[in-house]
Amino acid sequence: MHITDIMRGNSPTFSFEFFPPKTPEAAETLYQTIRDLESYMPHFVSVTYGAGGSTRDLTHDLVERIQRTTKLDPIPHLTCVCHNEQEVEEILLRYAKSAIGNILALGGDRPAGIAYDKSRDSFQHAIDLVKFIRRFNESGAHPDHRGFGVGVAGFSEGHPAMPNRLLEMDYFKAKVDAGADYIVTQLFFDNRDFLDFRERCALANIHIPIIAGIMPITSISGLKRMAELAGGARFPGKLLRALQRCQSDPEMVRRVGIHYALEQCHDLLDNDVAGIHFYTLNRSGATRVIFDTLGIPRHRGVQASSV
Repeated sequence: MHITDIMRGNSPTFSFEFFPPKTPEAAETLYQTIRDLESYMPHFVSVTYGAGGSTRDLTHDLVERIQRTTKLDPIPHLTCVCHNEQEVEEILLRYAKSAIGNILALGGDRPAGIAYDKSRDSFQHAIDLVKFIRRFNESGAHPDHRGFGVGVAGFSEGHPAMPNRLLEMDYFKAKVDAGADYIVTQLFFDNRDFLDFRERCALANIHIPIIAGIMPITSISGLKRMAELAGGARFPGKLLRALQRCQSDPEMVRRVGIHYALEQCHDLLDNDVAGIHFYTLNRSGATRVIFDTLGIPRHRGVQASSV
């Protein structure tokens, strides 16, 4: 389903993010997560994409399996890193053939452990990828006459590579104007950052839906890894103080992290957020607790999964 159809009349939306499994054990964990979360009938789910080819084929396979065997609507990530135009066109043709309705177009992270020369990429920035997908849409190769719906990333706390916030918004505005239908933000822990970002988008005449990215903290090790990977994410003192009080008790850490994310969600809903996107880390427990506590209605019926 095209993202404009998903968003129309369904605000706020609720969605999940998965990443492709690398081992049989991880695959089983993921498929159990999908079974657990399918009954919640999110409006869509997204599937991440590894840099430098690390999980690319796994992403394609997972997206198509979700499309084929569940009632979920998958949105694959697609990045600029280590790609030429022919490769991206082949991926888009594959997804079009499978009736995938949407793409999340991202700059992508620099691949670790391999030699990488960014200047050799056909797409230097996400805006280039957005423009290419829009040109593909005009070719008529997609079964939907509109082509793919296109999402882009937003950075509530500011893009880590662009400290000049005024110039950052100029670049972001250009990316959106290139053909984005919606925005999903990087994770954040202070809702004031998200609300300020949303206001600055409105001032820049950006009026497409902005979906908030939420990741519940469920362990101290997860917190540290998040700090390493999230490109400068800020952790409010209130959150760190609560975690510090119970850091020797893993179950209490989990409860505190879920409670904090739940409070974020309540506040976002009170502020008319367009949608909430949960970074699940391929596990369903925290997301299910939040859903159940928020009392989010299932937006349509679902049959048993066959994953």
